[in-house]
Amino acid sequence: MAGLLTIFVFTLVGAAFVAVNLLIARFLRPSVPTTEKETTYECGPLPFGDAWRQFNMHYYLIGLLFVIFDVEAVFLYPWALAFKQTGAYAVAEMIIFIGLLAVGWAYAWRRGALEWQ
Repeated sequence: MAGLLTIFVFTLVGAAFVAVNLLIARFLRPSVPTTEKETTYECGPLPFGDAWRQFNMHYYLIGLLFVIFDVEAVFLYPWALAFKQTGAYAVAEMIIFIGLLAVGWAYAWRRGALEWQ
């Protein structure tokens, strides 16, 4: 029961800390709204048309591949730090893991997901 109370108190204190900082920032920051500041921000040319236009599917594929290989790096980093302490079983598991990712990468490459048109 004491463990749950500790978690609840930490959650409450964390939420209160965030709320207080947001309120302080709201009252201390300068606020000068203009029509130019309230427009939609787009890098480059002004927006045109409606927001329901179709995007090239490669944007999503490249994003998904980036996330997949980012997750690979997250798993490889701690393994690389503890490489000397791990046994042959952990090395074999990592070789299998990298092999599966290589198969996925080869599949995406063969299907043309990495080709920009």
